[in-house]
Amino acid sequence: MPCWKGVAFGLRDSFELMKAAGLSEIRQVRVSGGGGGGGARSPLWRQILADVLGSELATVNTTEGAAYGAALLAGVGAGIWPDGETACQETVRVTGSTTPNGDVGAVYEKAYGVYGGLYPALKGSFEKMS
Repeated sequence: MPCWKGVAFGLRDSFELMKAAGLSEIRQVRVSGGGGGGGARSPLWRQILADVLGSELATVNTTEGAAYGAALLAGVGAGIWPDGETACQETVRVTGSTTPNGDVGAVYEKAYGVYGGLYPALKGSFEKMS
């Protein structure tokens, strides 16, 4: 399996866990990280993720997602904004969008089912390695 499938399916696992914890549906995923050749800069990678996740991927006006978020939280702490939601509404802008391709998504959905069976099938081998 190419490594991109493992990464994309691993992210999908996280989404499935969030849904199982009560998040109703994920309609849009905001991505950043274009600095230094990050994956969000690649149209192909964004399309793969949109198809695997079955959600629109929206790029935003910053390439440093975690650091930018930390700066916004610092601004909230300093009283610049009353809360994180307001800070994001006033500073974060969508700069592009990638929508899922249903036909391709169906292929990934089938492959994700196979991926989901790999860990249980290999669990004994993982235990022997530890």
